[in-house]
Amino acid sequence: MSPSTGDERAQAMTLEAVTSALLLLVAVGFALQMTAVTPLSASTSSQHLENQLQKSSEGVLASTAENGSLQAAVLAWNESEQRFVGADPVGYYRGTPPDNAFGDALRRAYTDRNVAYNVVLHFHTPEGGLDSQVLIDQGDPSDHAVSASWTVPLRDSDTLADGTPLSAAEFYASDIDDDGPMYNMVRVEVVAWRI
Repeated sequence: MSPSTGDERAQAMTLEAVTSALLLLVAVGFALQMTAVTPLSASTSSQHLENQLQKSSEGVLASTAENGSLQAAVLAWNESEQRFVGADPVGYYRGTPPDNAFGDALRRAYTDRNVAYNVVLHFHTPEGGLDSQVLIDQGDPSDHAVSASWTVPLRDSDTLADGTPLSAAEFYASDIDDDGPMYNMVRVEVVAWRI
């Protein structure tokens, strides 16, 4: 074997190695582009944060239901203006929670944690369907938003914030039990997400 044949063979092997390395780098680069990691990408830690947010939402609803402030917020309706007491002219609170115990609980749970939330009230219609009324709107939820809800029973004997009996008020929800003491069932839904 001549010395030039060995050199040619070594050059061919080096060229193969360089080509293989380039192909490997291109494949890795392509794979990294296909699986870009962003701050909103799902991961074990973000799932853990969503679970914590879910539990916080459930806790706010349970504690405010127990002390009566959730029902008070549902009934804080100004019938002459057809909106919640102290709410924006659109009828609900935009950006900030109401100035009541339920709003205070939401502030404590979410404001310092960079969490946005919406609160929507779902109720039955006399025709047997469902309707809803926004209580708080802080924007469009992200894909990783969590939802928690609590049902508040309303009775004919309950009163609005100004003392008007619910049975005689112009309320956002209608009386679905004309013959009995039940007025309606309102499901309070909190949708929360990190911002």
